[in-house]
This record gives sequence, C-alpha cells and structure tokens, in this order.
Amino acid sequence: MAMKIFFRRYISEFVYGAVDGTVTTFAVVAASAGAGISSAVILILGVANLIADGFSMGSSAYLAASAEHEESARDTQKRASPKIIGAVTFLAFVVVGSVPVLPYLVDVIASSKVPGTTLFYVSSALTAVTFLAIGFTKGKVGKQSPWREAIITLLLGAVAAGLAYFAGDILAAWLGVRL
Repeated sequence: MAMKIFFRRYISEFVYGAVDGTVTTFAVVAASAGAGISSAVILILGVANLIADGFSMGSSAYLAASAEHEESARDTQKRASPKIIGAVTFLAFVVVGSVPVLPYLVDVIASSKVPGTTLFYVSSALTAVTFLAIGFTKGKVGKQSPWREAIITLLLGAVAAGLAYFAGDILAAWLGVRL
C-alpha cells in the first residue's frame, strides 16, 4: 500500500523523467544511426546523454520543487519532498532512458558487429515498447484509459525520434559526412 501511495504521489515525475530520458536518448541513437555512426560511438553518446541530461533534469526538478515548497511553506498540506522529486526524475530518466542504447551495449560487449540497421530496428522496437509501457502505466495510475495514454505516448515519442533520425541523415548528407 505504501508503494502505491508513493507511486501515485510521484507519477508525474516518473512519467516526465521516463519519457524525456527515452525520447532524448533515442533521439541521440536515431540521429547517430541516421548519420551512420558506429555502435561504440552511439553507446558513448547515449550514456553521456543519460548522465548529463538525467542529472540536469533531476536537479532542475529538485530546484523547481524546492522553490514551490518554500513558496507554500505556510500551507498545512503534506507536500512531496523536493529531494525525492529530483531523485525520481533522475532515476526514471536514467533507468528507463537507457533502453534505446541496450542493443548497442550488447553489440559492443559481445563484439558481434551486428549491422547498424539491425541494431537501430531493435532499438526502435524496444523504444516503442518502452513508450507504450510508460503511457500504459500513466493511464493506470492516473485512472485514465491505459491504452489511449500508451498510444499517445508512443506517437509523441515516434515524432521526436523521426525528427532526430532525419536531422542526422540530412545533416550528414549536407555536410558530406561519411562514417
């Protein structure tokens, strides 16, 4: 029961961190794949994004909640902890956001040299399932239609990913980058 209350209280931070982590990490993967970059470089860029952007989001969530908490200090209602808000945002970003780079991690560790297009398709499928799971969870916790929320989250994530992929592809062609 305590976990259910905790999750309800921090669902917005979880969704915010998880969606942004997945979108931005997959955007890095998609743009890099569009430019034809190697698995090792995609992994490095993806992990760097997870750490830097995840920390930025978590600390920003903490600072925003802290400011709001100070503003409403006279309010007798029990407020969510700014530290927990920041931690939930950061952890959701890093843990859920790591899904798009998992195929590249396996490829690098196993030295398997799987074709880049195959890795990108696997990453895309895993990312799609992740978006569906985030949206479904949001719908369940928020007492909305889980499948509707899952589809909306998937569509928004797909648009962001498509924009990143084509930006990488177009910029690589325009700049004459051949990797």
